Amino acid sequence: MIRTRTSIMVAGLSALAVLGAACSSGDDAGSGSGTPALSGSVAVSGSSTVQPISSLVAEEFSSANPDVQISVDGPGTSDGFVLFCKGETDINDASRAIEPEEKQACKKNGVTWVELPVAFDGITVMTNPDNPAVSCLNTGDLYALLGPESQGFKTWADAASLDQQVGGTGKLPNLPLQITAPGQESGTYDAFISLAGIEDTALSRGVAEDKAAALRPDYQASANDNVIIQAMEGDPGALGFVGFAYAEAAGSQIDIVQINGGGGCVAPTRETIADHSYPLSRTLYIYVNKARIAENPALKAYVDFYMGETGIVSAVQQTGYVDLPSDQIEASRTAWSQASA
Repeated sequence: MIRTRTSIMVAGLSALAVLGAACSSGDDAGSGSGTPALSGSVAVSGSSTVQPISSLVAEEFSSANPDVQISVDGPGTSDGFVLFCKGETDINDASRAIEPEEKQACKKNGVTWVELPVAFDGITVMTNPDNPAVSCLNTGDLYALLGPESQGFKTWADAASLDQQVGGTGKLPNLPLQITAPGQESGTYDAFISLAGIEDTALSRGVAEDKAAALRPDYQASANDNVIIQAMEGDPGALGFVGFAYAEAAGSQIDIVQINGGGGCVAPTRETIADHSYPLSRTLYIYVNKARIAENPALKAYVDFYMGETGIVSAVQQTGYVDLPSDQIEASRTAWSQASA
């Protein structure tokens, strides 16, 4: 059975997970489907962005393997790596690649891993539907509103002077600025800083290194993407960002903002995320503890299933993310096959 300790997404995606479990094909090679007496447990933690994919795969897998207990938690990529590098989980879902200090923590504890890309995502910037003045922001705007030098700005217009200095559009409305976004435990937070050029801009302006790789500290941080979505509804001056699937599922609750990374305004779509023309596109991963593969037949069977059509293709599509091109899917499968041989 599966134990899911946090909500995997808005109600629509939860329903998909249940539906997926009922409709499992059970025909993935090496999935573990139909394996007599397969039992045990698999602990998955990490990214709330990747969580819906891993949860749906777990639902599908568990329908054929009811004696395997799978827990899928989503405290955030960074918090998940803390657990993973201590050897407390089998898999870490990650919305960014593992960082050097996390590699060191894993090495210190003797934890080795295999990195498996599973999907593409686009970090989606949002505002309230009643904020028609904001339809596109460039990376200068994002820095002026969210970067480490924007602390204390209470309206969008408060950022105007900084916006001009960093190459912003200069088109910021005079509205109260209410930011709700992922916090430092989230891989989405780290990926946004990198993809939006926040750190590079901050360093070029003489901001201290310990502050350059961070967003302004005075905003409402949440590890729950649904909470961030809901915050966009409450105030015309709301601003935030989440993974693409969450934003798409929110529909008319939010207004998605196009991003200009230097080549014009681009909206996040499956096409622009897949070809990386959307500036905030990124890869999503699962990291599997290599030592546990031989020790835990349930873990190997679950990841076998994940790498099959039901997982890395169908579950990615059903949860609203963007599937990898076929050559990258095969690369993930090959990496897993080599690690689990």
